[in-house]
Amino acid sequence: MIVRLAKIAIAFSAGVLILLVAFDNLLDYGPNFEVVQHILSMDMIPASPLKWRAISSPALHHICYLLIIATEFVSAGLTLWGAWILWKARAGRAAAFNNAKSLALAGLCVGFLLYFFGFMAIGEWFQMWRAGVYNMHEPAFRFIGSIGVAMIFLALADMELS
Repeated sequence: MIVRLAKIAIAFSAGVLILLVAFDNLLDYGPNFEVVQHILSMDMIPASPLKWRAISSPALHHICYLLIIATEFVSAGLTLWGAWILWKARAGRAAAFNNAKSLALAGLCVGFLLYFFGFMAIGEWFQMWRAGVYNMHEPAFRFIGSIGVAMIFLALADMELS
């Protein structure tokens, strides 16, 4: 039972973390929007033949940032809802508990993809690593690692309780 409770707690914790990030981004819009704006406009990197990739439209900056926030809310919602489903299935048979993991895993996967694809891959496209204080690769990698470990642990098959 302790392993199941640990899986539920980790899914819940990850969901709460992602939810807090989403709310923080929404309620304190400016600072992180500034990061998105500088990354997309590529205005913090020195002269480069890759600057043709820059997006200079403030409207597109806002759309991209709102898409990030919406994705965080989706990830958090799925993960937390999934943790609740796991909680309800905690005393059931292993097959039922394993089947109950889907929603939490989907939520974690959405969060993982946001930071892995959205920040690492798209960030690479916009040369984020060259943007000084606006380089979000390291913070994104912390989320990738945390969410990735949570996904792996949660995905491990449960055995029948004795």
